[in-house]
Amino acid sequence: MAAEGALLYVTPYVTVTCAEVFSKHHRGALCCVRTPMAAPLLDYETEMFLGLFEADGLLVVAEGLGIDRVLLHFLRVYCGPDSLVLLLNTSPAEQEYLTEQLRVEGVTHLPRTVTSDTLSTDRYSVYTEGGVLFVTSRILVVDLLTDRIPAHLVSGILVYRAHKIIESCQEAFILRLFRQKNKTGFIKAFTDKATAFTSGFCQVERVMRNLYVKKLFLWPRFQASVNSTLDRHKPEVVELHVSLTPAMRAIQSSIMDIMDACLKELKRYNPTMEAEDLNLENSLGNAFDKTIRHYLDPLWHQLGAKTKGLVQDLKVLRVLLLYLTQYDCVTFLNLLESLHSSHKSFGSNSGWLFLDSSTSMFVNARSRVYRIPESKKKAKLGMEAEKPSTAVAKRELVLEKSPKWGALTEVMQEIEKENQSSNQEPGRVLICASDDRTCSQLQQYIRQGSERLLHHLYTRTVGRRDPTTAATLEIQRHVNATASSKLKKTTKKAKEAAPKCTQSSLTLTQMFGQSVVMGSSEDELTEGEEVEQMELGLSSDAYYGVLQEPLILIHPLKGCTDPHSLTRVLWEVEPKYVVLYDAEMSFVRQLEVYKACRLGKPLRVYFLIYGGSTEEQKYLTALSKEKKAFEHLIREKATMVIPEEREGRADTNLDLARNLEPANATTNTRKAGGQEQPKEPSRVIVDMREFRSELPSLLHRRGLDIEPVTLEVGDYILTPDVCVERKSVSDLIGSLQSGRLYTQCLSMTRYYKKPVLLIEFDPAKPFSLMSRSDFRNEISSNDVSSKLTLLTLHFPRLRILWCPSPHATAELFAELKHGRLEPDATAAQAVTAESEMLTESADLYNPGPYDFLLKMPGVNAKNCRTIIRNADSLVDLAKLSQEKLTKIMGGHTNAKQLYEFIHNVTEVPPKKGKYT
Repeated sequence: MAAEGALLYVTPYVTVTCAEVFSKHHRGALCCVRTPMAAPLLDYETEMFLGLFEADGLLVVAEGLGIDRVLLHFLRVYCGPDSLVLLLNTSPAEQEYLTEQLRVEGVTHLPRTVTSDTLSTDRYSVYTEGGVLFVTSRILVVDLLTDRIPAHLVSGILVYRAHKIIESCQEAFILRLFRQKNKTGFIKAFTDKATAFTSGFCQVERVMRNLYVKKLFLWPRFQASVNSTLDRHKPEVVELHVSLTPAMRAIQSSIMDIMDACLKELKRYNPTMEAEDLNLENSLGNAFDKTIRHYLDPLWHQLGAKTKGLVQDLKVLRVLLLYLTQYDCVTFLNLLESLHSSHKSFGSNSGWLFLDSSTSMFVNARSRVYRIPESKKKAKLGMEAEKPSTAVAKRELVLEKSPKWGALTEVMQEIEKENQSSNQEPGRVLICASDDRTCSQLQQYIRQGSERLLHHLYTRTVGRRDPTTAATLEIQRHVNATASSKLKKTTKKAKEAAPKCTQSSLTLTQMFGQSVVMGSSEDELTEGEEVEQMELGLSSDAYYGVLQEPLILIHPLKGCTDPHSLTRVLWEVEPKYVVLYDAEMSFVRQLEVYKACRLGKPLRVYFLIYGGSTEEQKYLTALSKEKKAFEHLIREKATMVIPEEREGRADTNLDLARNLEPANATTNTRKAGGQEQPKEPSRVIVDMREFRSELPSLLHRRGLDIEPVTLEVGDYILTPDVCVERKSVSDLIGSLQSGRLYTQCLSMTRYYKKPVLLIEFDPAKPFSLMSRSDFRNEISSNDVSSKLTLLTLHFPRLRILWCPSPHATAELFAELKHGRLEPDATAAQAVTAESEMLTESADLYNPGPYDFLLKMPGVNAKNCRTIIRNADSLVDLAKLSQEKLTKIMGGHTNAKQLYEFIHNVTEVPPKKGKYT
């Protein structure tokens, strides 16, 4: 590491030293720590920051170790008019979060967002004002191609989620354009997905090549600096290994047996799938669906119904495992019964439903909810012999409580006792569960208790199918209505007695003993119960709260629209107690960082997990996978060969050299003084909307100049005569169904000599425009293939190109431009729906009659011009004899078809009325 004060980097705007950056980034460290930005960087975070600031590179950090905090400090350094920095690959929610954190810290020159709403004439002035800019990829590509952005003034580019930077993505195109025009600006990339680099060959090296960086910075959780820093400030952790009930353990065992059988069957039907990662342990992970589709997608069209059914069964079984530990007994049974009902109704081929393990699973799942006493079973059998129609055995509800609910109750009682015995302010509690549904159930459990909640769930789901519970529904509604009215009266009295206050903490004291819901899952509340809502003054609205003393907040770990919602709540509420109802690797580490940043403030974490369950195994597998991923990256870094010119600061980087050979191979040259004088580079006119795809990037890579304009006709203009409309298979089907493609082909045919319909498909994902059972001998208006056939009949000059990938399309475009004239962007942009037709045709005929003539039988692209020269109008055409038409059209068959179409009268039978 360079010594403090040494010159680190010279940007086009300003010279920055290590000492200046360090002091700037620590400014405000003594202020109140209410946001992640306000807290000073930890020791290992400082090493991350200074290491990446000193040299361009790719920073790979373990999940939850504070990559957002490092990025925030980079933004803080560059948020000023003396630098121009672009941040790529962030979502609008993340941009809002980063800007908000900088605003709280008092940064005046905040980052700004450049989107399509910003006028093109105003964007140059926005760029020249400096600072950090969030620019959408499509806009930035266009501005770099058109020189609307002063590329030589850009200090550098920060790339978020760098593991997604593949060669053909828009961000890689931006970085290539930037490095071609700016040899001094920096490129710094961030990611916390180490597992993304384990698939494929030399994946990390390929990403670094697309980023134009030479250095790889690895920061796993087991790194020495990270370990020493976090171990000095460890939170108090209480691990509670909750035991599964016997019925839950039996159900889990049954599901695992069925999954193992399905995997063996899948490999038996597909011997080529003998892969190490297709095992029972990995089937518990979130990425298993992607893994199995990775192997099967290229062969999906060749697979039988049995294999496809097994893939679907594995998905269902993984959901069952999740529901078993995540939700209550009633929700799990309801899912099982729904699967059984759908199997009967639709005849699905789920063979696992008939296994012995499946029978055991159903029996145990029902035993957790209800049971039928033996005496009533015998009575039922006796009654069935006499009166089968009235024999009904009444169920006795069991409604097994989730073991974690009991553990949560014990934790809350312990926290309550500690708060009462303490002389300090009661500590706040944050409960974190996996998803929104779990949070909603926990909130209702705390408010209502397990018995009332489970009874309510039973009557709404499984109980509706039980005829014996119909009589109890009215009683339950009456009880609910009575409880609701009492709650409303209590709430009204408390409101009248308590003075108004806007501060959350004071409001909690005044509203002691009341329960208030935060969130949107009110559909699961008891019927007739009204819920009062109250804002807590927090910037996040994704939480569920119970207003009592102390404050209890329940927040989902996943599924929020705002990815930083949980971080906001953690730093704004500042809980003293955190209950991890579900295990999440990244949030566990986030709590470690949170505790290390708040020196002297206590934090106790209760870790609830089912011991010996698939939940525990899933958590341990995630830890193991990340550890193995970092070990793989460490070995890759040790053996990686990186060329000196990788960063592209000189002209020796071959990745920056555009392949001009395909585009200019056949252009005419002239020799003057023994040297060849090449013509201007080939160019392609591209519609602005096409920059959402990867094709413009590949065309530019092949040496074709890209001119982005707004086109009303076509997507790509290759030559003055060749216009291309690009469609994916899904777009093709949708455009054929809506009729939009017909209009587009009509415009291309009218204004260009050589209209082309390009259909791109993925060779790894086979498709069919119709199923085998839909093949017919006749044309049908509902078939996609029939509509495509009619399209070619109506537009004989239309050419259809099928390309297996954008790479093949780029190569094909280069061949189509072989030795032809270059298109004019001004002329292409001027072609609209109101424009005249082709220049050579506009003086000869009108578009309406011409289109009508082409639709007549016997008329084709070869004889239509001859007909036009011999008939000034359709009236003149109707006066020609069949012999004359034969001479004009050069064939008896076509002439006969046209003559009969014009002159034959269709005999319509008269309508039979009342008086005929």
